Amino acid sequence: MKIITLANLIDGKLAAPASGVYLDVFEPATGMVYARCPDSDSRDVEAAVAAAARAAPAWAALSASERARHLHRLADAVETRLDELAREESRDNGKPVKLARSVDIPRAVSNLRFFAEAITQWPGESHVDARAINITLRQPLGTVGCISPWNLPLYLFTWKIAPALAAGNTVVAKPSEITPFTAFRLSELAIECGLPAGVLNIVHGLGPKVGQTIVEHPGIKAVSFTGSTRTGAFIAESAAKQFKKVSLEMGGKNPAIVFADADLSDANLDTIVRSGFSNQGEICLCGSRLLVERSIYGDFRQRYLAKVKALRVGDPDDEASDLGALVSKPHFEKVMGCIARAQKEDGKILTGGNAVKLEGRCADGWFIAPTLIEGLPQDCATNREEIFGPVVTLIPFDSEDQAIAIANSTDYGLAASLWTRELARAHRVAERIDFGIVWVNCWMLRDLRTPFGGVKHSGMGREGGVDALRFFTEPKNVCIAR
Repeated sequence: MKIITLANLIDGKLAAPASGVYLDVFEPATGMVYARCPDSDSRDVEAAVAAAARAAPAWAALSASERARHLHRLADAVETRLDELAREESRDNGKPVKLARSVDIPRAVSNLRFFAEAITQWPGESHVDARAINITLRQPLGTVGCISPWNLPLYLFTWKIAPALAAGNTVVAKPSEITPFTAFRLSELAIECGLPAGVLNIVHGLGPKVGQTIVEHPGIKAVSFTGSTRTGAFIAESAAKQFKKVSLEMGGKNPAIVFADADLSDANLDTIVRSGFSNQGEICLCGSRLLVERSIYGDFRQRYLAKVKALRVGDPDDEASDLGALVSKPHFEKVMGCIARAQKEDGKILTGGNAVKLEGRCADGWFIAPTLIEGLPQDCATNREEIFGPVVTLIPFDSEDQAIAIANSTDYGLAASLWTRELARAHRVAERIDFGIVWVNCWMLRDLRTPFGGVKHSGMGREGGVDALRFFTEPKNVCIAR
């Protein structure tokens, strides 16, 4: 098998790392190396920041509609290659190709198009009284850093760079070194589409070498990060020393709360199952704690368990596969360790709990069966700490107050879903639970105009819509005497 060598994008050109050193990139479904990713260091970041600084004045001077045209051209290029990029995303990440084709790549296109349109429609602000007219200008920051994770590689990479570029900033971006392939493809497409040199720079490599340099570099005026809470805390601490703007979207230990009056049609039950196991549970929004009112617990448990058992773990290339491989061997081992810990905490495994061995090309891949556990105390480590894998715990509750207390009993506060026919209850519970996003009778319905982010250890700041545009700009008030 031919090993593919990836490159950085610096100043409009594909560039090898200054070190000449590369990292192995594994295909999760096979456990085999298929690409080499630049093991970049501070020299590459310095070159990228310098290129971005040179490009910044001209890019900021373009009209919003001109910047929007560049983003639309990039979106066109991604959309034209949707099937190819979906296969590459699956190969890089381990997710089923059908998921990448239906969710990841279309969402990347939507991100680029949404912010291309949003920047042309963003209204100005003015305040008038008898003494003066006050005009609020929103000006780009200059050069910003975007650091994205491995679970939704192109989806979340474009979610960051699109508003930054639309608002008139130049970008130095670091994708995950575990899943770098589609970011490399985006580099090629940016060159092909004629994006001005230096406007978008993509530097591959490890967090301590590349990510840390981006965060600490004085030429980087803001950092948008999605990843672990531990890394986010380090970024916040480092950025604070320079009074640098940060947006942090981090972990989650999300509840799905099912009340006795919920409409549990097959379609809704399928959504609840999907909310726990989509993308192998490797989505920060997955509902890994399933709270069910005790009066319906037995019947719900039986129906839900049957649907989980029906999920098929298989080759990501197979259209029949519901779950693919976990992203890496270390993450596979971490999730298996979490399952073993749950058993030591007296959890009862209702299904799953084991690695899945496939035949053929996927014989050495990192697959785990969808795992459902019950009988754990609500305050145990399994119910408090993020696992980020195909593991869901079942927790009964007796009252609305108890459900709220259980939901709020972790350090995280990203997303929750509520399932009830009673509108008043939906309002009450949504107001009382400590989460930045609450879905009622649905999951993962996303309107890109809305603020996205969490509270507590799940994050700081908001992404999406005008919140993203505000983050990537600086307000300046101009007061003109009348």
